[in-house]
Amino acid sequence: MPHVKLERRGTTAVISVDNPPVNALSHAVREGLMRAADEAEEDRSVQALVLICSGRTFIAGADIREFDQPPKKPYLPDVVARLEACSKPILAAIHGTALGGGLEVAMGCHYRLALESAKLGLPEVKLGLLPGATGTQRLPRLVGAERALEMMLSGEAIDAQAALDAGLVDRVTGSADLLAAALGYAQELSEIRRVRDLPVPPAEPEIFERARRKIAASARGLLSPEKIVQAVELAAEVGFDEGVAAEREFFAECKDSPQSSGLRHAFFAEREAAKVPGVGKETPVREIQRVAVLGAGTMGSGIAYACLGTGCRVHLLDSDADGLARGEATIRKLFEGGVARGKLTEHEAADGIQRLRTTRDYADLADADLVVEAVFENMAVKKEVFGKLDTVCKSGAILATNTSTLDVDAIAEATGRPQDVVGLHFFSPAHVMRLLEIVRGRQTADDVIATALSLAKRLRKVGVVVGNCFGFVGNRMLYSYGRENQLLLLEGAAPECIDRVLTNWGMAMGPNAVGDLAGLDVGYKIRQERADRPDDPRFYRVADRLAELGRFGQKTGAGMYRYEPGSRTPVPDPEVRQLIRDEAEHLGVEQRDIGETEIIERCIYALVTEGARILEDGIAARSSDIDVIWINGYGFPRYRGGPMHFADTVGADTVYNKVCEFRARFGDRYWRPPALLERLARTGGRFGDL
Repeated sequence: MPHVKLERRGTTAVISVDNPPVNALSHAVREGLMRAADEAEEDRSVQALVLICSGRTFIAGADIREFDQPPKKPYLPDVVARLEACSKPILAAIHGTALGGGLEVAMGCHYRLALESAKLGLPEVKLGLLPGATGTQRLPRLVGAERALEMMLSGEAIDAQAALDAGLVDRVTGSADLLAAALGYAQELSEIRRVRDLPVPPAEPEIFERARRKIAASARGLLSPEKIVQAVELAAEVGFDEGVAAEREFFAECKDSPQSSGLRHAFFAEREAAKVPGVGKETPVREIQRVAVLGAGTMGSGIAYACLGTGCRVHLLDSDADGLARGEATIRKLFEGGVARGKLTEHEAADGIQRLRTTRDYADLADADLVVEAVFENMAVKKEVFGKLDTVCKSGAILATNTSTLDVDAIAEATGRPQDVVGLHFFSPAHVMRLLEIVRGRQTADDVIATALSLAKRLRKVGVVVGNCFGFVGNRMLYSYGRENQLLLLEGAAPECIDRVLTNWGMAMGPNAVGDLAGLDVGYKIRQERADRPDDPRFYRVADRLAELGRFGQKTGAGMYRYEPGSRTPVPDPEVRQLIRDEAEHLGVEQRDIGETEIIERCIYALVTEGARILEDGIAARSSDIDVIWINGYGFPRYRGGPMHFADTVGADTVYNKVCEFRARFGDRYWRPPALLERLARTGGRFGDL
């Protein structure tokens, strides 16, 4: 069936796009739009045109899969120009979303009508791009330079009423029949109004400098935001055609950059993560309406709040009455904060709080569909908890552990229903972080995994299914990354130097600042639980010594750094530097000057090598799942695509050769090259092609 059809309704030609699921601007759609526009214009009986889409949305953007293929004519800017050049009024009728190239097509039309529920935006910045089909030149002409910058730099869509107020659309309708409303509106149109001919409203020069200051803080290291600012500046200074020519150059520069490649990889990787071996659309999903959360600390309270946000009823259990009261107060504050930020209405907050119950009695969990345990990271404690749950929870209830490192199968053995046990590893703060690591035990049922993935979607999180081992995927790799950080400290690199180098490289935070934020006592206790802890006195020596001294990080005002009262700003501490020197001397580690390149390569290639071993062990289904976990859970720079995509970018041979060099320098305890990495290096393969 053709993706674009032309029908005549009286004197109006209706061009309809039907390219499910989101009417993306594929080559076939672009060709169809050009043909339809030509045919409608040649028909003398046609006085106006309506562009509308079938299905659940207007054109939701370009076909991103085509970005890595040779471009085919007609190019999207030519399609937009053809629509605008039409000698008869053309109206875009928008429902669902008009995003990216879809909004650029709509701006090429002479008028725009939107359903009240429609959303409009230019999200290209999220893929390391800028609008490349004249959007940077059209949007400022319609809404002004300042509002155009806000929309393009955030990449967020606005609703139809906001679009009307800004001048992006000409009319909003609540009609249940968008086509009928569009046909009626088209009958009113007689003038041709081309956006290219509109002037950009005068703007203060300061708005561009304000935008640059903002992106320097929020989009550190990214290319496309600066190019967006430059393009909008040009829209205000030069003619339309000159601005469009510059936009095309900027777009090509961004599209060909490693940053856009990494961001596009991350975009597809998150969608690929939902495809799990053994779990398909036919796999049943258990109903989750009543949730119980065990542990009213920071993590448990965050999980409870997140579940309340899905409409579930939640029981929060804790053995300590004071702790339970603090947990309930935390949840109330989270709701109040949502109202203050405009994310929730007061009614929604009141409804959420009304669905919360607190208890100290396990018997109150008897009707729970899902129980999430978030107690101390201690195997004996968790086994005791799951033994109790096994006796009180109904048949078919899913029993989930929020453990970050411990053996899910060992926890499941404390029950008589291991098929119902799964790991749901939330990341702190649980109501904010997008990642949910779903740990599949040896006997976890397929429908439990399907339900966990469905729950992740309801929570607006990215669910990634992983296998069971110490640390699963994220924390297993974190120990390799942290290990090199700790060794670099002993060898002479200052904590603040390591953090500065890695944040400049793109990490959201340096490993030493992260340790202080999470609490050095947390990692210390986990390491004490490990039966497979390396027989190496250097292993996490500095972090362990600080924890033993009661320097837990921000919570105690001193950790790897010190903190002024009421401040979260890390301050380098001479006492820590001296402690490191003393420990290095005691262990016989010679301190030296360490360059930035070595810091980056040792920390990042440690991630890659452990990721390769995880793939060898079958703990992750695909390398892109590892990337999703590290981007969404550990602050790995999204524009680098994740550690495994980054390895593919620099080449497996480059990584392998450097690992071999480190093995020669430091021994093979930690730097033995994985067989998979060696094979890819030898054959010119890529992790992404496995």
